[in-house]
Amino acid sequence: MGFRFWRRIKIAPGVTLNLSKSGGSLSFGPRGAKFTVGSRGKRATVGIPGTGLFYTTTFSGGKSGDRKKSSSSEHFVPTVPLEDRLTMGFFKRLITPDDEKSLVDGCRELIFGSEEKALEHLEKAACLADGAYLAGFLALRRGRLEEAAHFLTTAVEKHTRLGHYFSRYGISATMSLAITEEISVHVSPDLCGVLLGLVETYQRQEQWEDAIVCLERLQEMEPDNVVVKLSLAELLMEAGLEDTNAWRKVVHVAEGITNETPVHAALMLYKAKALHRLGLATAARDTLTSALRRKKDRSEELLKAVRYERALVYEDLAQPRRARSEFEKLYAEDIDYEDVAVRLGV
Repeated sequence: MGFRFWRRIKIAPGVTLNLSKSGGSLSFGPRGAKFTVGSRGKRATVGIPGTGLFYTTTFSGGKSGDRKKSSSSEHFVPTVPLEDRLTMGFFKRLITPDDEKSLVDGCRELIFGSEEKALEHLEKAACLADGAYLAGFLALRRGRLEEAAHFLTTAVEKHTRLGHYFSRYGISATMSLAITEEISVHVSPDLCGVLLGLVETYQRQEQWEDAIVCLERLQEMEPDNVVVKLSLAELLMEAGLEDTNAWRKVVHVAEGITNETPVHAALMLYKAKALHRLGLATAARDTLTSALRRKKDRSEELLKAVRYERALVYEDLAQPRRARSEFEKLYAEDIDYEDVAVRLGV
């Protein structure tokens, strides 16, 4: 997975303008359910909220050559504004199936920021993979979790058709999902993206087993995808599963991970937490120390989380001076961080 940095500029709360040689796109929505509708191809972006720095990679999708050929020969996209591409004339609407018209109308409403109207149209297009994909994420964004799970499950069942109509109308529909408190990922309309959306839906419903099943399926599909590994580790550690098998699985998932990117560093944090709960405090300390050796491009929140965990490990290793030193540094930076003030007695 090749990464590159890119920056985006917020033009209003929850609204981002993205410009590139291939055209402009508009992203809108808060962290956890952000949509981008534009003319770009499929891509995934990983980054740390608040820093403006993201890692971007392009998905091949397995049969990219066939898809590109089909896209260029069958679904030529004219160089006209996207909203114009999504405006059907009277005769065009007469020969377009109702579900496809609903999908187009829903995308058009999304471009103009009318989410409620968009969802009304997209619900009627949920028999199409692309319609179910957008309806699922819009329902998730609006907290309608049962509906989101239904739509996204439909998109999974029809995943071989994902992107078909987006390609026809020159649409790139991506969304942003929080993987952990420090790391988010932009996903595209493919099986990987839909499964990540289902994981988020199940987590909000506290359906931990269903979420884990989705992530394990993703890991089988992309065994080297560090974002998937991080998602699985975070879920196993934070779902309240006091289970040594879950902790062992986290250690296994993070096997061989080094501190290459913020995503890797976050995964090392969860590995250390698992080692700590397994009673392997020395191994946990060494992992956390490695996670702190590179601080460039790491968010303050991620670094504080790593240092806090290392302080807890120092306590279990009967090294109170080192533990207190870590807690004091954290207190100096953020007096309300976790229970640091209580531990310091201030």
